[in-house]
Amino acid sequence: MNLDKVKIAFQYALPKHGVSRLVGKLAAAKAGKLTTALIKLFIKQYKIDMSEALHEAPEHYQTFNEFFTRPLKPGIRPLAEDANIVAHPVDGAISQLGDILDGQLVQAKGHYYSLEALLGGKAADAEPFWGGKFATIYLAPKDYHRIHMPVDGTLKRMIYVPGDLFSVNPLTAQNVPNLFARNERVVAIFDTEIGPLAMVLVGATIVASIETIWAGTVTPPAGKDVFSWDYPSTGDRAVHLKKGEEMGRFKLGSTVVMAWGADQADFISTQVPEAVTRMGTPFAKLVD
Repeated sequence: MNLDKVKIAFQYALPKHGVSRLVGKLAAAKAGKLTTALIKLFIKQYKIDMSEALHEAPEHYQTFNEFFTRPLKPGIRPLAEDANIVAHPVDGAISQLGDILDGQLVQAKGHYYSLEALLGGKAADAEPFWGGKFATIYLAPKDYHRIHMPVDGTLKRMIYVPGDLFSVNPLTAQNVPNLFARNERVVAIFDTEIGPLAMVLVGATIVASIETIWAGTVTPPAGKDVFSWDYPSTGDRAVHLKKGEEMGRFKLGSTVVMAWGADQADFISTQVPEAVTRMGTPFAKLVD
């Protein structure tokens, strides 16, 4: 058995929820010098550029989570303000992108999974995206872990989908069937100028928390059933977000899957699998 197969087998055997929640408690702990030492080790290990952070000194952060979700300096990620441009929502790397064919998305070469399953299992939620586009962006540990809006949008629905917590790195994507549709995730569906837009925040091993700016922490605790919340387009409960505004964050890294409908926007030619992404830069262009 080669090393890759051992790594995948270990993930199947690992009590992923238990480990992830334990790590989450440790990451939220105010441990003083121990926290600072851990942050310094993490910076060194992953070669994190702290010159981009609003607060560069590791000593500033009281918990590891505060460091991991650190804000950036104003202007460090210029926003593509052209109304015809869909902006990148996160720092990361493109895993896959392309057409949604027969309701299927590409997970890795030769591996497909269901959009309907990804969004929580209701055909009505998936139908607006048939024939459209999708993109999967992987956030490595070194990346900035706040998620921003790629276009202006009004929140229509949020869906919590329980699931596993496999790692979402490229090796796992190539070896665990239906990975993104089997992991715990939070789905946000917006009304936008490119029609319905789905932003799916996928959990992973040792991802201790998924948050949105309108609901706070959605998970943990982990649930056993799919839950959904509908939001009005007007009134006190309405959630309107401009392009570039923060919509959520991960505490410890993961993946974002985006989807929009047919004939709305096409990816810019430079956007291909393995391309590095930077929040706010051009990703797609509206169809004339």
